[in-house]
Amino acid sequence: MTRLVSIPLFAAAAVFSCEVLGHAHSGPPYPIVSNRIAGAYSISIWSDPDTTDDGRPAGQFWVMLAAADTAKAIPRRTQASVAIHPLDRQGLTHTGQAKPVNGAVTNQFVALLMDHEGPFGVRVAVDGPLGHVEVESQVNATYDLRPAPGLIALYLFPFLAVGALWVKVLLRRRRPGAPPR
Repeated sequence: MTRLVSIPLFAAAAVFSCEVLGHAHSGPPYPIVSNRIAGAYSISIWSDPDTTDDGRPAGQFWVMLAAADTAKAIPRRTQASVAIHPLDRQGLTHTGQAKPVNGAVTNQFVALLMDHEGPFGVRVAVDGPLGHVEVESQVNATYDLRPAPGLIALYLFPFLAVGALWVKVLLRRRRPGAPPR
């Protein structure tokens, strides 16, 4: 019976101790700029503005580009850069060069450090054969509210324990020759 209880506990510990599974997703991104025409470009910016205390760049930005003239295509040499700066206090400006997602120049991604909660100004600069443009917006950075993997395991433990006791009772009832109660 100890083996029956230890298997679910071991499985839960293995799942929740895995760093990759514990931090796989922090919430859906949302648009901060939608189809804004700037020069020869139509620009959309999506963001997942998570802030961290450990120095990880968790502020995620996706820049989607299209030609304002739908008959044209975005040239391969087109690059986007994203710069953020705090609006509520003095702070550093963090800048990053967006990289194409799966080789598509029309969808570019960069992650930047957002070191505190609050409003951040966002400036996206697009430079390429169709010209240079800049688009500005702002986001509110928040901490990721998902509990740490260790806390999830702690919260899950009472349910696993009750489930193990329930299985133990079911197995005891099925055993032939067990004394009736």
